[in-house]
Amino acid sequence: MAKSIKPDVNPHLSFVRECQGVLSENILGFWSRKMVDPIGGFYGRMDGLGKLHEDADKGVILNTRILWTYAAAYQVTGNPKHKMMADRAYEYVTSRFIDSKNGGVYWMLDRQGNVTVDKKQTYAQAFAIYALSEYHKINEYKRALDHAKRIYSLVEEHTYDPLHTGYLEALNKEWQPLRDVRLSDKDMNAAKTMNTHLHVLEAYTNLFRVWPDEGLRKQLISLIELMVDKLVNENGHFELFFDESWALLSSEVSFGHDIEGSWLLYEATELVGDDDLLARIKPIALAMVKAGMEGQDTDGGLMYEAHADGTLDEDKHWWPQAEALVGLVNAWQITGDEFFLLKMKEVWKFIRTYLMDKDGEWHWKVNKHGDIDYQEDKAGPWKGPYHNGRAMVELMNRLS
Repeated sequence: MAKSIKPDVNPHLSFVRECQGVLSENILGFWSRKMVDPIGGFYGRMDGLGKLHEDADKGVILNTRILWTYAAAYQVTGNPKHKMMADRAYEYVTSRFIDSKNGGVYWMLDRQGNVTVDKKQTYAQAFAIYALSEYHKINEYKRALDHAKRIYSLVEEHTYDPLHTGYLEALNKEWQPLRDVRLSDKDMNAAKTMNTHLHVLEAYTNLFRVWPDEGLRKQLISLIELMVDKLVNENGHFELFFDESWALLSSEVSFGHDIEGSWLLYEATELVGDDDLLARIKPIALAMVKAGMEGQDTDGGLMYEAHADGTLDEDKHWWPQAEALVGLVNAWQITGDEFFLLKMKEVWKFIRTYLMDKDGEWHWKVNKHGDIDYQEDKAGPWKGPYHNGRAMVELMNRLS
């Protein structure tokens, strides 16, 4: 439940209430009303024009993100409908996506729940750990934690690279090498990526909250150190794609990942309780916030990325805006500098003006002029309630 706040004590009360309304009505209300599939789980896709594609395949990323979001939301709203949706997502993920023979989670199912893509993407295993750990917080009698611990063990056994450190991008269903390990068609076919390591960090952090195992703590500390040593450059930006021995393969900048990584790294370091490491991470986290905000446009929104040639992708996707909200509030909490709160409010105004759909959820992106791109999904394999839902949960918790 959200904390009770006296109006004369907390100046953020009205904003916290606004976030709760957006979470419950705009985001989760959309998923509960429009995306529940009567034959099991949730529909796999709704396009940008609001047309439901009932027979679309169902991706593990979408379904684990739905599970995480409803489980996390229930803890701040106390709404039994959110618990019911978390239960639904849990039952579907554990009964359909988990490989009962080889362990781990499959990548894609058809509408009926049959496996269509059986690879073991490390990114997907991370999201399963993340979601199952969160669900354990609201349903300890279920086997969610056992599932999360089992997947963690498999990730460590099969994808961790003891020679060069870090985690390999993907393996086949039997945890053997794959030629094409790309996360999506837009990504480079690289052995190791920032994106996968960021979400392994996120998953291990959440698992450690509910299972404070010393071996997990050591791996989490090792991952934090690896990320700041290998992935964050001298300008505070993440490097994105690498070969197996950590040779850099690209020079793009992802503003959203920079600011997302800033608060996830700080959160993980706080949790492991190493004061010396936290003193090292604090200035890096703040540098990453500033690096990410280099992408802020005059309208308040965060541009998508800078290409290798220095040109900008000026489109504004929904998820970097959501991550900027949390990263900026975290920077304010670290420093006490009101500048970061003012910047957060600029991003929030942009979201409310351009991205938030009155019919529910947020649009995928708008262009430089604020025009909505209806070619991109409203809901789909890569478009769930996680980034924006998590931002609302984080703001409610941090500002209450």
